[in-house]
Amino acid sequence: MSRLIGYLVRFAVILFGYAVAALAASAFLNILFLASLGYMPEQAHPTATASLYFSIPFVALFVAYFAFMPAAIVILLAEILGRRDWLFYALAGAVVAAVFLGLVDNARDSAFAVRETSAILAVIGGGMVGGIFYWLSAGRWAGSWWQDGP
Repeated sequence: MSRLIGYLVRFAVILFGYAVAALAASAFLNILFLASLGYMPEQAHPTATASLYFSIPFVALFVAYFAFMPAAIVILLAEILGRRDWLFYALAGAVVAAVFLGLVDNARDSAFAVRETSAILAVIGGGMVGGIFYWLSAGRWAGSWWQDGP
């Protein structure tokens, strides 16, 4: 029974880590988008700052939706292999973002295929940020459910 509870707790930690990763990637993409428009922090207007409170979680929903299948494969692989280093998760986040870009590019009716180099690098960078934040919140304990108690 305690092993089942351990599995459920680990699953909850994985879901929490995935939500944190999606929010971090969304915040990174929002900041890059604002910087590309020339928005500077010293020009901060209260309405622009307040719009980020809505924009970051809203974009995080899309990030979580589009990255789910490749991220689920990477998370499962990391859990089975017990990978706990930040570099693995950063590179895995880049791979998840690259797989997303490849899937979007190969879709026939895709209206939002990304072809600009700076946008491709921004999405891959967002994947890396998401991977690092997943490691911070859940990846440092990957594979802990494999270990038997004392």
